[in-house]
Amino acid sequence: GGLKMPYIEGTRKADILSGDVPRTVGELVFEITMVVLNFLPAKPRFADYDTVIGALECAKLELYRRRVAVYEDQKIRENGDVY
Repeated sequence: GGLKMPYIEGTRKADILSGDVPRTVGELVFEITMVVLNFLPAKPRFADYDTVIGALECAKLELYRRRVAVYEDQKIRENGDVY
């Protein structure tokens, strides 16, 4: 039983659920999945999934805006633009 994600060792699942920081992309996906599953009600409706997908999209955009764009702007200053 339980949530099966073949790319994560069973002991790491327990570690992550206990607060350990993910070390691999698979572990990060596991943690995000668990957060989402714990957020959803017992009997989710389409609107619940829609809300979660919107939140994930906003989190992605915020990460890009605050970290990736800043990183790319720095690299443009260091190396020049593509055009």
